[in-house]
Amino acid sequence: MPKLKSPAKEFTWSPKLAYAIGLITTDGNLSKDRRHIVLRSSDLEQLENFRSCLKLSNKIGTPKVSGQYGKRVCYRIQFGDVQFYQWLLKIGLSPAKTYTLGPVNVPDEFFRDFLRGHLDGDGSISIYQDKYNTAKHADYIYLRLLVRFISASRAHIEWVRANILRLLGLKGDLFEIHSKRVSRTSIWQLKYMKKESIKLLPWLYYSQDIPCLLRKRNKAEKALALISNKKRKTYTFKRVA
Repeated sequence: MPKLKSPAKEFTWSPKLAYAIGLITTDGNLSKDRRHIVLRSSDLEQLENFRSCLKLSNKIGTPKVSGQYGKRVCYRIQFGDVQFYQWLLKIGLSPAKTYTLGPVNVPDEFFRDFLRGHLDGDGSISIYQDKYNTAKHADYIYLRLLVRFISASRAHIEWVRANILRLLGLKGDLFEIHSKRVSRTSIWQLKYMKKESIKLLPWLYYSQDIPCLLRKRNKAEKALALISNKKRKTYTFKRVA
């Protein structure tokens, strides 16, 4: 007797679901059995957030692995849900998606929650002092801010960029990072520098009760506070006869 297929199910979008989809997009894996979804991360908080967003009761495992995570502990959570798996396929995810991923069908209303999950999964926030011009003057120290999104799929990162441009008017800059290993393909980095990051970060962290990695949120808030409090240079002009 043939097995009955599970009926298709639509899942209601929410900030928590969109954030979880962002994590699956970057750090997740859809098993070939068309049932199980796996998420791995070296950050325990990330998996706890993921489990909370999807209301899972599955345990988080801590196998030690090599390769991508070196000798660091990599946390892992796996759960099975045929209907959720089918829905993920419907919105654009797939097994072995690393290099083939394209657009993900996320409603505009929840795109920033998806993007915040994307940032927590495979992105970064950097703030640093640029002292490259101090040879000319000791006071020439600039505060730099950089928000970066990463993907091995050019089609996907271009879709991310196009959505940010359409919703926020921010262009960003796209870079191809060539691997030193001949067997590996390039990695694509989408970067937003200080001027655009000042607009992007408050849009991503729009509320205190949204799911996110606390350390990245703290870094974003610290960066924005430093930039806000930074005094503008005062220049004295001497009249020349």
